[in-house]
Amino acid sequence: MKKPLIVANWKATKTIKETVQWIKEAKPALEKINSADIVICPSFTSLPFVASMFKDTNVKVGSQEVSKFKKGAYTGEVTVEMLDGLADYSIVGHSERRRLFGEDDDDVIKKVKLLFEYNITPILCVSDLLQTDSYISRGEIIIEKSEKIIFVYEPPSAISGGGAYRPDNPEDVNLAAGKISEKIGKKIVVLYGGSINPENVNSFLSQKNIDGGLVGQASTDPKVFMDLFASIKLGGMVD
Repeated sequence: MKKPLIVANWKATKTIKETVQWIKEAKPALEKINSADIVICPSFTSLPFVASMFKDTNVKVGSQEVSKFKKGAYTGEVTVEMLDGLADYSIVGHSERRRLFGEDDDDVIKKVKLLFEYNITPILCVSDLLQTDSYISRGEIIIEKSEKIIFVYEPPSAISGGGAYRPDNPEDVNLAAGKISEKIGKKIVVLYGGSINPENVNSFLSQKNIDGGLVGQASTDPKVFMDLFASIKLGGMVD
């Protein structure tokens, strides 16, 4: 049975106090989970604390973003060098960054290149097949390092927000994930990002071309997050 990768994206939530409470509730159970590989992506303010609390455990830590610049006169930016020793993964190209902050494909490719300089694994979000083509045509590194990139099929219409879950049809997601792999031309890891929760997680993870999930809203509540792993354990995975 294949083991899924579950990446928690807390987005712009949780003060330090709220982070401490989340870890108190979730950490004992998370450290016992063997049904999935786990990455927690907190906000930058909570990242050092989360990294410290999960050091030398089965739970890995990632950032939600990284600057396209190296160190220098870039007020407010968090560079890849600053993540060194704190994060094993970094989300890049999320559709919310594009929609709200004007990031484009060239920006994302710059970030991917910088992450590899520090051996941090990119979690690369892809909105559709056209964007996959754009990444491939603009950055040779996407093909060259594809086996070391975590791809996320993340249609913007399916992203949870405001208390609502709007997941795509699992069969449609499976088809899209398979086409992304075909375009890359190699065996790659493809996650689904879009309103994953305890009720629907197995409908996605049971699909042949889906290797895990980027979980947003459902990861911010420790009880709901634990329920998600309970569902994975009960539902199992395909070969």
